[in-house]
Amino acid sequence: MTLIFIAALTAAVYMRPSGPVSITLLYLAPLLLAAVYLPRNELLALVALSVVLRALLGSRTGEQEWVSESVLTAAAFAGSSLFVSEVVSGRDRVRHERRRLEAENALRKEAEEQLRILTETSPAAILTIDRDYRIRLANRAAHEMLRLDDTDLSGHAIGEYFPLLAGLPWPDKKDQSIRTTLECKGRRKDGEVFPAHVWLSGSAADSDSLLAAIILDTSEELRDREAMGFEQIMKSSSILVRAVSHEIRNVCAAICVVHANLRRLPGLQRNEDFEALGTLAEGLGKLVSSELRPDSQRAVAEADLSEVLDELRIIIEPSFAEEDAVVRWMIPEGLPRVSADRYGLLHVFMNLARNSQRAVRGRADRRLVIAAAEERGRVAVRFTDSGGGVARPDLLFQPFQHAGSGTGLGLYLSRAIARSYAGDLTFEPQAQGACFVVTLPVTTRNRGTASA
Repeated sequence: MTLIFIAALTAAVYMRPSGPVSITLLYLAPLLLAAVYLPRNELLALVALSVVLRALLGSRTGEQEWVSESVLTAAAFAGSSLFVSEVVSGRDRVRHERRRLEAENALRKEAEEQLRILTETSPAAILTIDRDYRIRLANRAAHEMLRLDDTDLSGHAIGEYFPLLAGLPWPDKKDQSIRTTLECKGRRKDGEVFPAHVWLSGSAADSDSLLAAIILDTSEELRDREAMGFEQIMKSSSILVRAVSHEIRNVCAAICVVHANLRRLPGLQRNEDFEALGTLAEGLGKLVSSELRPDSQRAVAEADLSEVLDELRIIIEPSFAEEDAVVRWMIPEGLPRVSADRYGLLHVFMNLARNSQRAVRGRADRRLVIAAAEERGRVAVRFTDSGGGVARPDLLFQPFQHAGSGTGLGLYLSRAIARSYAGDLTFEPQAQGACFVVTLPVTTRNRGTASA
């Protein structure tokens, strides 16, 4: 490109007209054209070449005038060429900036559209709250949650619907932010109160900063949890009553045997109090026997043992970590389903884990190992801790043992629950610590699949 402009400049010199057109224009025109395409260093070199050619081929005057004329010519050529070059460069920068802004604008519109779709289709209520605790924006789920289909939430005070959010302290410092979750009560348009779970995030970046709130209505979850808790209490109470009735029946049987032996003594056969005692023992035995009748209508429950152990891990590991205790899990893949109620089995596992946590508290070695294995058509789950062991294993499963800090019914009820699933809870002696084993029968479906 540079050679082309040099050739054009040389041709302009030798083909200059003799008319009124100035020879300076013949040098300047190629330079101005070159300024559109050439970088500055090449353009300045071409300016210097033009000045030299004009000085050599022009008419010679005095030496002083020739020098001053050459300097002025060089300044004029360089200034004109650089001006055109800068104009062209500025035009290119404007074009580039415009393309960049158009691309950014397209990306911003795409992001806004994706965010709008995400917000409007979200099942959770999404709100933005300003410093005056007024709602700026609310999605469709928020209107449905508060039963405000015909009313725009924008501009409403958040305290009208979520009073707790209206009293939240706003971050003061610019580098301070809010990232928290909380549970509160919400109030719908018709006055109905409902429980809500809220995720809050925001910062104090400027005076127009906003808080973003994602809100879930947990009414259904609360109803399910309470219903499940009540059902589990009833099942545990029934198992406890059956276990206690079994113990009472054994005592009644022993009383009846003693009563029959005492009947042989002379004079007691006609004693009314003696006869009343026998009647009371017999009636109490019949009463507790009625509680021991099996429930033929109760369906056999099945539980996924791996899922139950995963839930147990979520529940107990934080409390063990607070005491610098370690829980090791030795759970193989593909554990079969077992005949047990999921929540009742979780209750048994939690009781054993808490007993182990109390046993290792304050010891140098604080460790609990939970292992599971399939053994002869049954699954055994072992809880082995590094505690001080058990002094009287023969009293472990008797009710109302106050050696620990509990009520004395934990192991008794846990074994009763395990036996209600046709399983068992036993104690295995260890050289150090304690080991409790929960054995559960594998479901018939799993046994058939394994044999196939």
